[in-house]
Amino acid sequence: MEYAVQEQSADGLGTQLRRLLELLDGDLEKLYREQHAFYKPRYTPVMKALAAGEPKTIKDIASRSSISHSAASQTIARMASLGLVELGVEGDRRYRTVHLSPAGRELLPWLERHWQATQAAADALDQELAFPLSRLLAETISRLEAISFKDRIANHVISTGDQKQ
Repeated sequence: MEYAVQEQSADGLGTQLRRLLELLDGDLEKLYREQHAFYKPRYTPVMKALAAGEPKTIKDIASRSSISHSAASQTIARMASLGLVELGVEGDRRYRTVHLSPAGRELLPWLERHWQATQAAADALDQELAFPLSRLLAETISRLEAISFKDRIANHVISTGDQKQ
């Protein structure tokens, strides 16, 4: 099947990335809503981290999921209010721990089937593309971790002589 491809979008990189995320997460959310109206794609990194072994600290979840501590904390608080996870404290009470609630544990088999289907769909999409999206994203993230986008922009500002006066 042939698709019309716009060679160069007039939209900026950020706009295109937001649109891509909207297309991916928006459809995932629609699928989740059909059976479990409360479940959101943003809960998946937390659920996967806990499915791999629990309890975990919020810091562990954030690190494993490549999301900020703040984002993990906010997501976990929302998940706790929905009854998907429960919070505790570790030994000396300095670290809050997170574990699946009975409802969260009960949801795991359904989620794991959806995660497998999602991965299969992503793999199929990669096959349709001139360059696999998963590889492009991994390479882009790696490059931006090495040299931030801020630094890249600053280098171009300096090279064009548009420095702050």
